[in-house]
Amino acid sequence: MTESANEPQETKPGLSRRGYLALTGAAVVGAGIGASAHALGINSGVITTQSAREFEDLEYDFYGDIQSGIITPAQENLHFAALDVNEGVTREELIELLQDWSYASSRMMLGLPVNAEGAFDGDPLSPPGDTGEAADHGPFGLTITFGFGKTLFETTEGVDRFGIKDQLPEALAKPLPKMVNDFIDPLISGGDICIQACANDPQVAIHAIRNLTRIGFGKTSIRWSQIGFGRTSSTSQEQKTPRNLFGQKDGTNNLHAEEPEKLAQHVWIKDGPDWCKGGSYLVTRKISMTIEVWDGLRLEEQNRVLGREKGSGAPLSGGHEFTTPDFKKTDEAGNPVIDQRSHVFRTHPSNNNGIHMLRRGYNYVDGNDELGRLAAGLFFIAYVNSPESFATVHKNMARDDMFVEYLKTKSSAVFVVPPGVEQGSFVGAKLFEA
Repeated sequence: MTESANEPQETKPGLSRRGYLALTGAAVVGAGIGASAHALGINSGVITTQSAREFEDLEYDFYGDIQSGIITPAQENLHFAALDVNEGVTREELIELLQDWSYASSRMMLGLPVNAEGAFDGDPLSPPGDTGEAADHGPFGLTITFGFGKTLFETTEGVDRFGIKDQLPEALAKPLPKMVNDFIDPLISGGDICIQACANDPQVAIHAIRNLTRIGFGKTSIRWSQIGFGRTSSTSQEQKTPRNLFGQKDGTNNLHAEEPEKLAQHVWIKDGPDWCKGGSYLVTRKISMTIEVWDGLRLEEQNRVLGREKGSGAPLSGGHEFTTPDFKKTDEAGNPVIDQRSHVFRTHPSNNNGIHMLRRGYNYVDGNDELGRLAAGLFFIAYVNSPESFATVHKNMARDDMFVEYLKTKSSAVFVVPPGVEQGSFVGAKLFEA
C-alpha cells in the first residue's frame, strides 16, 4: 500500500535509532489516525474508521489507554506467536526491539508496510523492508497485542537477565494448577513474549506476525505459534454469538466492550506493580476436541452435556439464548432440567463466585493426526485481572463437567498484557522505567 497522510509520524522517540535506520526511508509527517481518534475521545479499543460494506478499510489505533485486540470487536482470523528472547540479548537491545515492534505495529494496523520504502521501493541490492504479501490488502481491522511471560522477568533457573525481576507481578509468578484433562506439551507452552495478531483477513494477520518476528531476528526466536479461524466469542454486543467446531454457540455469557463496570471488575489489573495496572492477564489453552466421537452422539446427549439447546443456544430450562439459566428447575420426575455436570452449570458465574472472563478464542484445524482424525479444536484465549480467577472456573469445570470427556488440553501459557501505549512511546515502557 502506498504512503498516505494517515501514516504515523516517522520520528517518534519510541523508535530506536537502529530501528529508525532499518525501517524508515524519507520522512513523511502526517496528521495521523491516532491524533484524530484521540481528538474524538476514542482509544485503541474502539473502531476509528469502517467501510460501509466490508472490513478492508477498517482501522484501529495502536496507541491508546489500553492495547487493541482485547475489547476490540473480535475479528475472524488469528495468528498468535510466543517468542523467547535469545541468550546474550541485553536490556538495551530488548528495549530497542520493543520500540521497533511498536513502531512497525502502528504502521501495519493502518494497512501500511513496516517502513516507508515498503516491499518494492527500497534499495534493489538490499532485502525489502516489508515482506509484501499484504501490500494489496487494507488493514482489515488488524490489531496487535503484546504480553510478557514469567520467564522474561526471570528464567526457570531464576536468572534476572534484564533487571526486571523485582517487577514480576505476584499473580504471574504462580503457575496455573494442573487440570484433570491437561496433557501439556512444554514445547508449545509458555514463552517470554507473546504477540496476538487478529484481523478480518488471514493474510493480514499472518503478515503482521511474519514481519514482527523478522524484525526480531537475532534477538528472539519463535517458541510456538498458532493460526486460528472463526472467532469463538463475541466481544461486542453488536456481534452475533459464533459457533465452535462442535456446532454449539460459544461464549454466550462473555463480557463485552459495552460493559465497562464489569470489565473494571474482572478484566483490568488493579493490583501489583504500577507498570501493569490497567492492563490484563492473557491465558491461552490449546484444547483438542474429539470431533469424531462428538459427532456420534445423539442430539439430546449433546444438549445435555452442554446444558443448552444446540440450535438456539437457549438454556434447557427455557427461554432464549440470553435467558439466565434456571438451575433449580426440575422435570416431572424431580430431576434438574439442567444437569449439574453440564458445561453451562459448571462454568456459569453464579456457580463460580461471580467470576467473569473476557473470552477471545478461535477454532483451529492442524490437518490430521496419525490415525486420520481431524487435529482440530479450540485455541482458547481469555483476559482476566487475575490468572487465579481463570483457574477457579477451570478447576470447577474439569472436576465434574461432562464436556471434559471430549476435550484434551495440549498447551498452556499465561502472559501479563501491559496497558496501552502513549504516542511517542513503546509497549511496556513503564516496566523499564520502574
